[in-house]
Amino acid sequence: MKFSLFVAFRYLRARRKEAVISIITLISVAGVAAGVMALVIALAINNGFRGTLQRALLNATAHVNVEQKDQSTGISDWRTLLPKLLRIPHVVGAAPVLYGSVLMTGPIQSQFAVLKGIETEYQPKVSDALSHLKAGRLQGLNRDGGSPGVILGSKLAADTGMLLNANVTVLSGQGTLTPFGPTPTVKKFHVVGIFESGFYEIDDHWAYAALPDVQKFMGYGDIVNSIEIKLDDIFAASQVARQAERVAGPEYSAVTWQEQNKPLLNAFKSERIVTWITIGLIEMVAGLNILITLVMMVMEKYKDIAVLMSMGARRSQVRNVFMLQGMLIGATGSVIGLIAGYTLCYFANHYRWIPLDETVYALSYVPFESSPFDGLWIAGAAIAVSFIATIYPARKATRITPVEVLRYE
Repeated sequence: MKFSLFVAFRYLRARRKEAVISIITLISVAGVAAGVMALVIALAINNGFRGTLQRALLNATAHVNVEQKDQSTGISDWRTLLPKLLRIPHVVGAAPVLYGSVLMTGPIQSQFAVLKGIETEYQPKVSDALSHLKAGRLQGLNRDGGSPGVILGSKLAADTGMLLNANVTVLSGQGTLTPFGPTPTVKKFHVVGIFESGFYEIDDHWAYAALPDVQKFMGYGDIVNSIEIKLDDIFAASQVARQAERVAGPEYSAVTWQEQNKPLLNAFKSERIVTWITIGLIEMVAGLNILITLVMMVMEKYKDIAVLMSMGARRSQVRNVFMLQGMLIGATGSVIGLIAGYTLCYFANHYRWIPLDETVYALSYVPFESSPFDGLWIAGAAIAVSFIATIYPARKATRITPVEVLRYE
């Protein structure tokens, strides 16, 4: 192997009369490097979007939601159901919530939002959205007198022009029933806090208030829409959901975070597959460049190969020379591509090079989350493609007959 490696290195070093082969060799290395770098960056973007959005969603929403199948009645026995759900394995928190669509009116404009009634005792154990408020404090919701408190999303507060300690007018269609139909309920809420989850849709459309205040505002009794559950393992959600349905009874259903965000997760999965296919084509082109380089090398080195074989070099050693050449090209391109890809990902993520429109993409910039594991299999795939490209030229080199080549020399 030392002999084959020595000859492979010698053949890869440029000579003046073999400038064309040397240029093609450099193009082959560049092709492998470009493919590896592109795949590292593409997967980092895919991982970044999926990871950032998933973390933002799971920080602000529950892992499992227990709801009544007949949602028109709500959950009236939530106080007895809550302790039972907390005893299920993997459950670390559970909280009752009551939510409804409302219209919020501020100094600048009115905007539709989701008003979510929560128990301040339970909600922090389920959602991290209110753990670190941008302004105000969570306990401000438990007001003894005056207008009930509300915590607004940062974008919702900015759109409506609401500031901390201001009063916002909230209108709900769930009003008092009269002979002429339901009349909307209008009430002033006092802004006691502003939160920012990092997910645009939540920050722009959600508001929190104390559960009793929302129940009274919407004209309900002591009922909730859902019981939210937080887990210590998000991938145990399906298992916990089945157990929650058994504990709650046949009139209840449990929905996991994967089911709630299925379209988004499927989009990321499809995008990842398309990325593999698209960048894989670049690797195939690089493999073809290696194939062409080695075929031209074999044709150029007919005389050298014949001399080596006549001096005792085995056919396996000659084959290894050209296989090692392809492997060296693949390995060199992979190293360059990995270094370039991971370096670009780091700086692009750290300095947020690519801004985005939050109203469209829910994020303010393109996140890059590169995985070391991705680098391993990407480099392995690139080297494997390079190895496959060496098979035909290497076999062709071993079929040379020294006597025929050297007859007229």
